[in-house]
Amino acid sequence: MTDPGLFEIIHSTRAMRRLKPDPVPREAIERILRAGQAAPSGGNAQNWGFIVVESPDIKRQVQHYYQRAYDEGVGRHYAERLGAMPAGEARDKLARQVAAVSHLTERFHEAPVWIVACLDVGPKGGMPGSGASIYPAVQNMLLAARALGLGATLTMRHMMFGAEVDAIFGLPEGIRSFAILPIGYPEGRFGPVQRGPLSEVTHHDRWGNSYF
Repeated sequence: MTDPGLFEIIHSTRAMRRLKPDPVPREAIERILRAGQAAPSGGNAQNWGFIVVESPDIKRQVQHYYQRAYDEGVGRHYAERLGAMPAGEARDKLARQVAAVSHLTERFHEAPVWIVACLDVGPKGGMPGSGASIYPAVQNMLLAARALGLGATLTMRHMMFGAEVDAIFGLPEGIRSFAILPIGYPEGRFGPVQRGPLSEVTHHDRWGNSYF
């Protein structure tokens, strides 16, 4: 399989929340992990760790908290947004996103493989910038999955019950999970991500001065 070009990968890496149950080759997971390990980290500490989760039992235990976080937070937020929006294209678009999020929530444990991105935050539990040492690795892994024709998405919702979920993963004191990437072959197709005009979000020298 020939990898797509870098910019094609960047501009077509969508959040894939509908995944097939087909097994993912171990070689593909290793390539994804190596891509994550190639990312920069603060002070080049490389104080990350990655858990490849394939156990149905562990995934079911974590899914309990993932669903609970949806029911107690994310789902309510989406319902309020949908309820406040008038009928039209914008509401239809949000409704499709909500349906995809709900689909993943209910079937989170059915994704063939998870990669859990962890970081050694020490006894103080990390700082506001701690994520800068793990999320570049996460993005590398998402791009690598796309290059291999695999679907994935960045999920952090489990952190609403971080202590409970980290205990399920057997994380020692000072190690925290910052993301779970469910990985599998996508049911849908890759395609261009939808973004607004660049001119609306780009400024020159000072906020409010147009760059374009």
